[in-house]
Amino acid sequence: MEIIKTEIPDVLIIKPVVFRDERGYFFESFHSERYRDSGIDFVFVQDNESKSQKGVLRGLHLQKPPFAQGKLIRVVKGAVLDVVVDVRRNSPYYGKWVSTILTEENKWMFWVPPGFAHGFLTLENDTVFFYKCTAFYNKGSEMAIRWNDPQLAINWGIEDPILSEKDKNSPFFSEFISPF
Repeated sequence: MEIIKTEIPDVLIIKPVVFRDERGYFFESFHSERYRDSGIDFVFVQDNESKSQKGVLRGLHLQKPPFAQGKLIRVVKGAVLDVVVDVRRNSPYYGKWVSTILTEENKWMFWVPPGFAHGFLTLENDTVFFYKCTAFYNKGSEMAIRWNDPQLAINWGIEDPILSEKDKNSPFFSEFISPF
């Protein structure tokens, strides 16, 4: 696998080695020793999967400590624009965001450590999104930031995405008090 540091060095793109032939393909999506040797030294405790139609935007979500989650993200079917925002107060990248395109074809994965808000926009119908988490979900620890916050100025490439009520009404970044 190839590990690529993004503009925020703690956020990584992981390009697995994919073996393809006339039968299909095979790749190793997770190997704890290889990930640990690459600097991702976390125990994963929960797997999540969602399916969405084109134009659905979910985010920007995070959980506060002690339930803060690191996420190892990939797309099983379809494609997404995946976005993370650094919300670690003492980070030189606080308030900065990075994004990547994850698809069923490229098989890339995105490592998002605790201390980041996360969201994604589906680019194809019936997109299946999968991620491993380093902490269990805890409803009381949920936090969110408005997807179209003018201070963050994330380029989602869409004016009117399909949103949940929660995501439509999330606080702006200027109202967000980071627990990190």
